[in-house]
Amino acid sequence: MTTEKMTIQMVDLKNQYSKIQQEIDAAVLDVIRSTAYINGPEVQKFQQGLKSYLNVEHLIPCANGTDALQIALMALDLKPGDEVILPAFTYVATAEVVALLQLKPVMVDVDPDSFNITADIIRKAITPATKVIVPVNLFGQSCDMAPIMDLAAEHDLWVVEDNAQAIGADYFFPDGRSQKTGAIGHIGCTSFYPSKNLGAYGDAGAIYTNDGSLAEKMRMIANHGQTQRYYHGMVGVNSRLDAVQAAILNIKLKYLDEYAESRRKAADYYDRAFHTLEAVQIPFRAPYSTHVFHQYTLIIKDGKRDELQQFLTQKGIPTMIYYPVPLYEQDAYKNNASSHFQKLPVTDYLCRSVLSLPMHTELTEDMLGYITNGVIDFFAH
Repeated sequence: MTTEKMTIQMVDLKNQYSKIQQEIDAAVLDVIRSTAYINGPEVQKFQQGLKSYLNVEHLIPCANGTDALQIALMALDLKPGDEVILPAFTYVATAEVVALLQLKPVMVDVDPDSFNITADIIRKAITPATKVIVPVNLFGQSCDMAPIMDLAAEHDLWVVEDNAQAIGADYFFPDGRSQKTGAIGHIGCTSFYPSKNLGAYGDAGAIYTNDGSLAEKMRMIANHGQTQRYYHGMVGVNSRLDAVQAAILNIKLKYLDEYAESRRKAADYYDRAFHTLEAVQIPFRAPYSTHVFHQYTLIIKDGKRDELQQFLTQKGIPTMIYYPVPLYEQDAYKNNASSHFQKLPVTDYLCRSVLSLPMHTELTEDMLGYITNGVIDFFAH
């Protein structure tokens, strides 16, 4: 194990590409030569492949993960002012689409271990205006979906599952059944942003459901609201998966489970290194879900997160803070939130305390040793 300063990437897409370069290059050239750039064979192939992988009835590719969320909400016939419950500790896209559609984002606190919303938290926020719950499977691990689905059924609410960070994870129901995350809510949405576990080489996304009528509406919405070309049955958007990105995703889908296993091995290494380190809290691994480690996120105790980040930066170890500001304190949302929110203590604490370490498929033991030694050295002084 080297102690010399190393060059480490937060996400190493270059070396991942080098291992599948021949397959990727050939697939991209095939698209270019075919000139089938929009809704061509590669898009159809990816649609069928991901549908089979997730074991869902319907899958609609689209341009990106934010569009996926927006199209899902557009399909639910919501009215301005309808309330959508979502976590305050997540990426802005989840709230952004709610606000764009003139719906009311109701941001709630999260569980301090899983960082996800729970049925108990959601229940306290339900009002007569509530129409949708958006659980976010944050950092690669599922929300506890069975109680959330039961709560939704009790109150006749839609569940739109934001699975952008957890594609490939398995959720285990109390009766022993398992299901891929994203396929549990009424609609699932995902992103193939390049850094995601299943990442394109540009923007891309998908929506999936087992409800045929919802699928038909979402297909129309994603394609200008068309029932057939030049016949528009509803107001829609232009959100199509690019054929070049579909060709890349077709290759990478074959490796998704292998990529997840590489991430778990890296996470296991981190866990072993840090499990006796009192100054940090390692990621929670829920009994109801596998973890595909889109991020490996520590809680740094005693207010030393920023000092640790600076220390690691000096050693050439990149880190990221996901997320430094609660959604309800963002300028775009705080006026809306202030009328019906008190401080959310867990979210506030996490925003001050979380730090994500490098996590990707190309981490070597030398790299992991260098990273973990850097963290341990900081707390040893």
